[in-house]
Amino acid sequence: MKKILFAIAILFATTLVAQQHPNAFANKQEFAFVKDNITKTALLQQSYADLKASVDAWLGKDIDVPVPKDPAGGYTHEKHKANYNLMFHAGLMYNITGDARYALLVKNMFLKYAALVPTLANHPEATSSSPGRIFWQALNDANYLVYAGLAYDLIQPYLTEVERKTISEGAFKPEVDYFTKDLSKWFDLIHNHAVWACAGVGIVGIATDNQDYIDMALYGSSKDKSAGFLAHLNGLFSPDGYYNEGPYYTRYAVLPFYFFANALNHAKPELKIFQYRDQILGKALKGALEQTNLDGAFYSYNDAIKDKTYTSNEVVYAVDIYWQVYGASADLLPIAKVQDRVIMSKGGVEISKKLDDSKSVPAYYPYKSIEFTDGPKGDEGGVAVIRSGKGKNLTSLIYKYSTHGLSHGHYDKLNINLYDNGNEILQDYGAVRFIGIEQKYGGRYLPQTKDYAQQTIAHNTVTVDEKSHFNGKESESQKNHPTKWYSKVDSTNVQVVTAFEDKAYKDVNMQRSVFVIKVPGASKPLILDIFRLLSATEHQYDLPFNYLGYVISTNYKYESYKANLKPLGKKNGYQFMWKEAGARIGKEMSQFTFLNDKRFYTVSSVSGDSAEIFFTVLGANDPDFNLRRDPSYVIRTKGTNKTYVNAIEIHGDYSTINEVASGAYSAVADIKVLQDDAAFTAVEVSYNSKPLLAISVNSPAAGDKTFTYNYNGKAITWKGNYYIQYDNKLLNK
Repeated sequence: MKKILFAIAILFATTLVAQQHPNAFANKQEFAFVKDNITKTALLQQSYADLKASVDAWLGKDIDVPVPKDPAGGYTHEKHKANYNLMFHAGLMYNITGDARYALLVKNMFLKYAALVPTLANHPEATSSSPGRIFWQALNDANYLVYAGLAYDLIQPYLTEVERKTISEGAFKPEVDYFTKDLSKWFDLIHNHAVWACAGVGIVGIATDNQDYIDMALYGSSKDKSAGFLAHLNGLFSPDGYYNEGPYYTRYAVLPFYFFANALNHAKPELKIFQYRDQILGKALKGALEQTNLDGAFYSYNDAIKDKTYTSNEVVYAVDIYWQVYGASADLLPIAKVQDRVIMSKGGVEISKKLDDSKSVPAYYPYKSIEFTDGPKGDEGGVAVIRSGKGKNLTSLIYKYSTHGLSHGHYDKLNINLYDNGNEILQDYGAVRFIGIEQKYGGRYLPQTKDYAQQTIAHNTVTVDEKSHFNGKESESQKNHPTKWYSKVDSTNVQVVTAFEDKAYKDVNMQRSVFVIKVPGASKPLILDIFRLLSATEHQYDLPFNYLGYVISTNYKYESYKANLKPLGKKNGYQFMWKEAGARIGKEMSQFTFLNDKRFYTVSSVSGDSAEIFFTVLGANDPDFNLRRDPSYVIRTKGTNKTYVNAIEIHGDYSTINEVASGAYSAVADIKVLQDDAAFTAVEVSYNSKPLLAISVNSPAAGDKTFTYNYNGKAITWKGNYYIQYDNKLLNK
C-alpha cells in the first residue's frame, strides 16, 4: 500500500509540475517582477508602453487568419507573420496585467488556426524541397511554431481542457507531424532552418506538456541524438562560438537557440542548457557582436543582408536573456542602449536598471582584434578580425579562411574585407535579395546570389582561369578549408595572419599573408597584403578589390571602354561585370586612389611583371536590375608562380563644407620585392620617404626558430615567422 501511495504521490507531483504554466518564456514570479518594476525604470517603461500600444490596437477586433497564397511580401504571408507576433505579445500583456481581454484575443486567433492548419497542403508558392504550409517555405512555418508555442504557454491557464486539446491537435500537431515525419530529413539537418524547426517543436512540447515533442526537438526525429538541438549546439559552432554560416546567420539563428534554451532552462533546469559545451550559447552571442561594424551591421560575408544590425529583435531578445542567465555584462550596455528597448523579462528589467544607474555608457561595443576557429573541433580554418584604433576611428580588417558556410556560404577562400570609421571599404557583396518585397521574387534569394554573389570574383581573393574556388561545388568547398600557418593579433605595432590553401584548384597553391602595421607617425595603419600563387602550369590570375567609393586617381593612364561595353567574362560571376576601363602596366608599381565618406584609400600593387587592370561595374546581363551597381578594381596576371604585393593605405580627409582636401596623396612611393622563394618573401615599401622592410617566412609556424636575411649588406637575425622594421627600427612588438 505504501508503495502504491508513493507512486500516486510521485505521479501527482509530476502532474502538478506539468501544469505549472507559463514556464517557457518566463514564469509567474518573473512576470510579477517585471510588473513591479515597470514604473521604476525608464527603458522598461517605454518598452512596455510600446508593447501595450501595439497589442491594444487589436483588442476587440476580429483578426483575419487568411488561407495562405502569397510569397514573402504578399498579404497572406505578412498577415500570418503579424499574427504570430501579435499572439505572443498579447500573451505577454496577459501575464503582466492579468487582463483577460489579452488572453481572449490569443485564444480566438488560436481557434482560427486550429481550424485552418489541418486543411492545408503545401503552399502554392513553394519553390524549395522543404515547402511550408502556412508560408511558402517550412522555415517560416517553424517561426510560427516558435512564437505560437510561446503564446500558447502564456495563456494556457486561461484555456479550458477542451480548448487546449482543440488548439494542440489543430494548430500544432499537423505542423509538428509534417516537420518530424514528412520533412524529417530537413528537420534533422544541421542548419539554421532546422534550428528553428527544433526550437518550434520543442517549445510547443513544453507548452503542451508533450515529452515526445521535447525529445524529438532535443535529439532528432528518431531520437537517436544524431540530430536535434544538442546536435546543433555541437555541430554548428566552433569551440569559441563561431557560427559556421557566418555572423549574419548567427543573428538569425540566435533567437531560436536562445528562445528554446530559455524555455528549457525554465522547464528542465536539470539540463543546464546554458552551461552546455562550456557556455557555447554565451560565446556565440559575444562572437556575433564582435563581428559587427560600428553601426551595428553584421559583417557581410556569406549570404548576408547588409542592413541587418544588432538592433534586430533577435539580438534584443538574446542580449536580455544573456544578461539574465549569465549575469551582468558591462560590454553589452552599449548594445542595449542603441537597441533602445528591452523585453518583458527579468533580464530586461535588470538591463533597464543598469542603464538608469550608469552615468555614462560607451558609444561602441569594446571591439578588439580576435581570431575565430571554424568547425565543431575548431580545426577547420577560421576568421580573423584584425583591428586598429578606437571608437569612431576604428579600422577592421577581416581575413576569412574558413570552411564554406553550408548552403549560405560563398566560394572565397583567403578573402579579405575592410571597414574603416564605420564604413565598408572593401566589401563582400553579401546576398542578392530584397526581403519582404513581393515584386522581387517574393522576397526570396534572387538567382544572382548563386550566379554572382557566391562566386569567387565577387570577393577580394584570387580567381584562377575565371573559375570559382572548388569549381563552385558546395560539397567540395564545405569539406575543405585553408590552413592557418601562423598569426599574432594582440600586438601593438604589427598584427599578422598567414593562411595556406591547396585544394581550391587542382594545381594551384595559394598563400596569403596579411599584416596590419602601426607605423610611427601615421594616424592610420598600413595594410600589407602578400598573396603568393604557386603552380607548375600557366594560369590567368585575377585579384579584385571590390571597393566602395569614387575613383580619384591612378598613377597610370587607362582606356575608357564606355563606347563599347562588354562583360568581363561569360560565367562564374564575370558575366555581370561591365568592363568600363582598362590599362596595361609593366613591372612598375600601380596605384589606385578612391574616396569613401571624406577619406582617401590607396591600393599600391606590384605583381612581378606585366599586368592588366580593369575597372568594372555590375549590371551586365541583369535586365531586372537585381544587382547593385557596385564597382571593382581587378588586377590580372598570367604565368605559373605569381606573387601580388599590395599596400592598402588609409589617408587624408576631405571637407565638402570647407572645400579642402588634406593628405589626399599616397605616402607609398615604391614597393620592391627583394626576395620571393620557398624561404622568404621580403618586401621593401618606401613609406613617407622611409624604408619599411617586411619579411614573411613562407612555411608553417616556426615558433622560436631563428632566421637570417641580408639587407643592404647587413645581416638581420630574428625568431618567428616574420620580421618588420621601419626606418631601420624593429616593429615586431
